[in-house]
Amino acid sequence: MMKRRLLTFILLAVIAGLQPVTSNVHAAPSVQYGNTVGDVWDLQYRLKVLGYYAPSLDGQYGTQTKAAVAKFQLAYGVHADGIAGSLTWSLLRKHTLNLYEMDILAKIIYSEARGESYTGQVAVGAVVMNRIQSPDFPDTISEVVFQRGAFTAIDDGQYWLTPDRTAYLAAQDAVRGWDPSGGSLYYFNPNTATSSWIWSRTQNVKIGNHIFAN
Repeated sequence: MMKRRLLTFILLAVIAGLQPVTSNVHAAPSVQYGNTVGDVWDLQYRLKVLGYYAPSLDGQYGTQTKAAVAKFQLAYGVHADGIAGSLTWSLLRKHTLNLYEMDILAKIIYSEARGESYTGQVAVGAVVMNRIQSPDFPDTISEVVFQRGAFTAIDDGQYWLTPDRTAYLAAQDAVRGWDPSGGSLYYFNPNTATSSWIWSRTQNVKIGNHIFAN
C-alpha cells in the first residue's frame, strides 16, 4: 500500500513537472517576500497549477512568487500586494487544490469516468470543483468526495483504484477552470439512474454516458 501511494505521488509530480510538496491542511499564515516556510511550497504549487507561476518549486518566496501572487490577486479581485494573506489563501483553497487534494480529484475522476472521453472526465472533475465553490456543498474536496452517498465509486470501492495519467491531466484541467459540464453540480448515467430526484434536475449537457445537471 505504501509503495503504491509513493508511486502515485511521484507520478503526479512528474506529470505536473514539479518537485514534491507536502499537504498543508492547517490554516496557512500570511506569507510574503523573503519567507521560506513550508506554506510557500503549497502556495507555489497552487499557483503553478493555475498557470500563474512558471519556475520550478523551490520554497523561496522571491520576486517570481510575489509576482505570481499579485497576478492571482488581480484576477480574483483582491488587492494585488503580492502578499499571501488570509483572503488570498481562502480564494486559493476555494479555486485550487494542493498535491494531496489533486490526488483525490484524479481518483474520483478515474473511478467515476475512466471509460468516458477526456472531455467527459474533465467534466466530472469540474462538478467536484463546482461543489467546492458552491454554498450548498462542503468547502473541501475531501468533504465533497466523501460526503455520504455523493459518489457511487466511494460506495462500491472503485475510488481506491490507481488513476492513470489521463485522470491526473483531467484533474489539472478541471482545477484550471475548464468546465465542459456548464457549471453543473450533478451528473448521472441515464441508462442506470433510478432516482426520480436526479431526473428532476435541470439538465445542462450530455457528454458520453453522463448527463450533467443542476
